[in-house]
Amino acid sequence: MTMKARDLPTYYNMCDILEHNLKHRADKTALLSEHASLTFQEVSNQVNQVGNALIRVGVRFGECVAILCPDRPEWITTFFATAKIGGIALGINTLLKSEEYDHILRDARVRVLVVHDSMLALVEPILGLNNTLTKVIVVGVNEDANYKNFSDWIAPETTNLDAEKTHRDDFCSLHYSSGTTGLPKGVFHSHKDYPLIAQLSGVDLFGISENDRTFSVAKLFFVYGIGGNLIFPWYVGASCVLYAGAPRQAAAVLKTIDKFKPTIFVCVPTVYGAILSLPNFDERYDVSSLRLCMSAGEPLPERLWYAWKNATGIEILDTIGCTETYHTFMANRPEELRPGSSGKPIGGYDVRLIDDNGEDVPQGVVGNLMVRGETTALFYLHQSEKTRQTFQGEWLLTGDQYLKDESGYYWHKGRADDMLKVGGLWVSPMEIEEVLSGHEFVADCAVVGHYDDAGLIKPKAFVSLRNGITPCDHVLGQLLKLCAKKLDAHSRPRWLEFIDDLPRTATGKLQRFKLREH
Repeated sequence: MTMKARDLPTYYNMCDILEHNLKHRADKTALLSEHASLTFQEVSNQVNQVGNALIRVGVRFGECVAILCPDRPEWITTFFATAKIGGIALGINTLLKSEEYDHILRDARVRVLVVHDSMLALVEPILGLNNTLTKVIVVGVNEDANYKNFSDWIAPETTNLDAEKTHRDDFCSLHYSSGTTGLPKGVFHSHKDYPLIAQLSGVDLFGISENDRTFSVAKLFFVYGIGGNLIFPWYVGASCVLYAGAPRQAAAVLKTIDKFKPTIFVCVPTVYGAILSLPNFDERYDVSSLRLCMSAGEPLPERLWYAWKNATGIEILDTIGCTETYHTFMANRPEELRPGSSGKPIGGYDVRLIDDNGEDVPQGVVGNLMVRGETTALFYLHQSEKTRQTFQGEWLLTGDQYLKDESGYYWHKGRADDMLKVGGLWVSPMEIEEVLSGHEFVADCAVVGHYDDAGLIKPKAFVSLRNGITPCDHVLGQLLKLCAKKLDAHSRPRWLEFIDDLPRTATGKLQRFKLREH
C-alpha cells in the first residue's frame, strides 16, 4: 500500500529521519567525507549542539537559517538542527552571484547565515544590507573578529536537545529553484514531505536499504542531492558519502567512488558524459561497488545510456522530479526501463498531459506535463502571479512537454517555453539537439530561438566539440549536412555557433536564457 501523509503522526519532526537510527545503529558510520567520518550518534550530538546554539542566538519557531557551504558535515548538522528546533532550513546554491545571494537572503528573511570561509568574501558586501540577518557563523578558517567560528560557536553547547513539537504540515525547509529561467524562486517543504519522498522514491522505487552507501554529484542544496544522498539513506539507516568538489571534475568524482566504494550513484547527464570522455576510465578507476545509478536534472540521451552500460555493465535509471515536488515523481525502474524515456509515474503520484486549453491530449500527442502528489509544494514565496500559473488546484504545471507512448512510457520533448514557432510550425529544440549530438564530433549542444533580419524566429544551434576537434569549415559543413539529412527544412538550424562550454546549473540543467542573450 502506498504511504500517505495521514500515516504519519499529526505532530512529526523530520529530524526523526536521523534520530530513529540511534535506537539500533548509533555507532554505525552515517557519513564519510574527506573532512570527517561520523557515526549517527556523533551526528546527532552535533545537531543538538547546533540547535542549542541557534536557540541561544534567538532563532525562533518558523524563522530561517541559511547554509552557504560546500557539502560538509557542518551543512548537514545545521540543516537538521534548524528543523529540530522548528526553524526553516535553507541550503543555498554555492555557484550564484552576489546579487542573487542578496535576493535570496532578503526574500527568505534569513536570521542566521552559516557560511564557509571560501564564500565569505562573495557575500560580505551584501550582509549589511539585510535587516533581518542577526548572526553570521563561519565554517573553516575565520580571521575576522566580526564573525564567530562554527566550531567555537557550538563548543560550549550541550549534546541534549528535545525536538520541537512540529505539526507534520509545518514548513521545515526552503529551497530555491536552480534558475534556468531567471532569478531563483523560493519553494517551501513541510516536515511530512521528507519521510513520504524517502519511502515513495528511496525505498519503493530505488530499493535503498541499510546495506547501501550513497554518493551524489548533485549538491545538498538541490532537492535531488539532499534526497538521494541524505534523506533516502538515513531513512533506512544507510551511509552517505559527501563530496565537496565540483560536479564536472570527472576524475575527482571517479576517485571518490574508487576510495569510498558507494553502491548507489546519484548523478546527472553532463557528468556521465564527462566521465565517459575520459579514456579507459573503467580501467583506471574501480567502479565495481556500484549497483544502481540514477540520473535527473535533464533527459539522459539514449547514446549516453548505452555508452555507460557498455563501459560499466550498469543500467542508469533516468528520472524526472522538481523542486516543487521535492524529488522524483516519474522514473525508469530496475528491470523495467526504456533508454531515452523518463519512465512511468511512481507510486503516490499521478501525471497528465494537457493542451494549451487545459484538455487532456490523446496518446502519442505532445502535451504539457502536470503532476500531483502529497509532497507537492503549495506556492512560490512572494510570487503570486507565477504561483497562480503553476499551482493549479491539486495539479502542478511543470513547464515540461511530454509524449506518452502505447506502452505507458513518457518521452521528454522539451520545455514549454523553449518550443519555437517557425514558419507557422512548432519546432522542438530537443529534436535538433538529438540529431547534432549523434555526430562523433559533438560533445554537447543546445538550440534556442534567434531572430533573423526580418524579425522572424529561427533555430540557432550552439555546439561544443569533443577534445581534439577544432572548429573549422569542414566540421561546420559536416554538421549542417547531417541536419539537412535528418530534419525537415523548417527545423534545420539557420545558424551554428561553436562554444567551449554551455551554461548550466550545478545539477547540469541547461540555462537556455543565457544562450538567448549570447
